[in-house]
Amino acid sequence: MTALRHPLTAVVATLALTIPWIGVGLIDPTLGSVGTVLISGLAVLGSSFLLAWGAETAEKDVPRAFALAVLAVLAVAPEYAVDALYAWNAGAQAGTEAGRQAGNLAIANMTGANRILIGLGWSGIALFTILRAEKAGDTSVTHRDGFLADYVNLDTGIATEITFLAAATLWAFFVPLGGGIDALDTAVLVGLYVAYIGIIIRAGAEGQDTHVGVPAYFQSYSKAPRVAVVLSLFAYSGVMILTAVEPFAHGLEEIGVQNGIPEFFMIQWIAPLASESPELIVVTVLVMKARSTAGFNALISSKLNQWTLLIGTLAVVYSVALGQYGVLQFDFKQALEIWLTAAQSFFAMALLVDFTISLREAVALLVLFLSQVFIEFYILKGMALSPEAAEALSKDFLLAFTGLYVVLGVALFVRRREAVVELLGLAGNTAREAMGGTPNPEGAD
Repeated sequence: MTALRHPLTAVVATLALTIPWIGVGLIDPTLGSVGTVLISGLAVLGSSFLLAWGAETAEKDVPRAFALAVLAVLAVAPEYAVDALYAWNAGAQAGTEAGRQAGNLAIANMTGANRILIGLGWSGIALFTILRAEKAGDTSVTHRDGFLADYVNLDTGIATEITFLAAATLWAFFVPLGGGIDALDTAVLVGLYVAYIGIIIRAGAEGQDTHVGVPAYFQSYSKAPRVAVVLSLFAYSGVMILTAVEPFAHGLEEIGVQNGIPEFFMIQWIAPLASESPELIVVTVLVMKARSTAGFNALISSKLNQWTLLIGTLAVVYSVALGQYGVLQFDFKQALEIWLTAAQSFFAMALLVDFTISLREAVALLVLFLSQVFIEFYILKGMALSPEAAEALSKDFLLAFTGLYVVLGVALFVRRREAVVELLGLAGNTAREAMGGTPNPEGAD
């Protein structure tokens, strides 16, 4: 029994989930869609656990926010790969209908992935945290009388992440106005992410959480072996995720198309859902350990790097494929998708600005997201409309949901204006400390 409880037993069992993909999936092209989805899905599951353990172990040597930022980049690397491929095709085939369509697909895939992170990720993790708080002993959850009134309290240490994400969100509203993603967008958005990473590295380590199981075992190693373990876990899980998620997503796409689901819908929603699955699994692992703030920190970091690095680098990839500087253009429908994605992010920022999210707010976030997706699917598939009429109606709904998110967000920000001041003060203090300055006492807790 003692051997079965040893942390390395869990590591070996998790590694075993990835072996079929190494032994069969990477060398056998005849598996078919179902076989590919099954084997690659197991590899994604196992790799996500390894990635989570690597990030938690790393917290002994680097700030938690930085460890989770690295985790977020690795977990969403497949999303970068998919979008980069579409952007490359758009540049390589510029001036053709195929190139125009590839540019639109790059935006559709990117906006779908970003909305999934908030609509399913943030809401789902909040619901999961609250519903299992008593069993997990999660002290971050507060029970309150009233309809769906229980809420999660988040650590004020995530003020920097929220502030940078808010800045990126505000810039995103202007992206479609420039005729496409251009060099200015790249400079601003990538610059925001570089500034964020610089601040969280120089700000120093936060108070350590108490770890158990595999991370606690690895943290007991001396520094050199511990760092080697972390790098190995990051490298192995990163390679597995990068090689397995794309076949996993394509397998799901093929199964969906075979069952009558429109291909464009699959590319915007099902493929990004598959590519975001490592991140969602990792966060679920953190929440099961009653680490709610770390879970939200990971999700916010993922959203931030996709909302900055992903958008910003698309124009770079496009220009390289084009052979000269170029602007990644897209049609008006995709401009509406960007505005809707920015509006959803704006509303989500308003929910977290006071470092809490209630059960009611999580349900609202989830319902709004699912409503928009199902309505768009019904327009494309369920209504007897011509393609032109369906496209026009879809644009109207995108505008309507954008307006709804913005109105709700503005109302919440006005109501929580004191929390906004506190948030900016905390983020400002962190930035000043990172640059060697003295924190402002009024911005502290």
